[in-house]
Amino acid sequence: MNTTALQDGLCEFRWHGRGGQGAISSAKILAAAAYLAGFKGVTSAPSFGAERRGAPVTASTRLSSEPIRIYSQVESPDVVVVLDDTLVRTAKATAGLKPGGWLIVNTPRDPDKLGVGEEFCIATADATGAAMDVGLLVSGVAMVNTAMLGAVAKATGFVSLDELKEAVAEAFSPKAAQKNFEVAKLTFQRTKIRLAAGRAAD
Repeated sequence: MNTTALQDGLCEFRWHGRGGQGAISSAKILAAAAYLAGFKGVTSAPSFGAERRGAPVTASTRLSSEPIRIYSQVESPDVVVVLDDTLVRTAKATAGLKPGGWLIVNTPRDPDKLGVGEEFCIATADATGAAMDVGLLVSGVAMVNTAMLGAVAKATGFVSLDELKEAVAEAFSPKAAQKNFEVAKLTFQRTKIRLAAGRAAD
């Protein structure tokens, strides 16, 4: 378990996606993987609103070295994960993101090309391309939610690929789990990172 980046033993994630992309499922799988990694407190929750397919949706995950007694919506996240890069602007994904926090985005662009301030650490990964390469498609649409778990693991170090593999295996049938872990591993390998100004690599 990597707790070096935890603020007061707690790390808060906010997920941004569109209806049907699986942001809520990823928030839950990350919590399960973090529990396997040794975090004593893990929670995940959706934020309900317009739930039609394609509409912006959010979810949250909290990881803590101690039991969690906070259940409100995440307003000042340490990590923001964006499954659709158009939401960086249109959904104001960086709102409330703490200086030095992580912005992790599904995009083929390099971190420096996002036009986001240097006060944030940025990780980018072409999760859509990875899903296409692996053949993780539903009705012809690339499923990027488990792919982005690989980017989260690479950027934050809070969970390992082995812990993700076990959590994914608990969430899917054996055949589906194999493909979902394969895409997470591929995205992990392809993730590009830019640290915030003044922040040294761990």
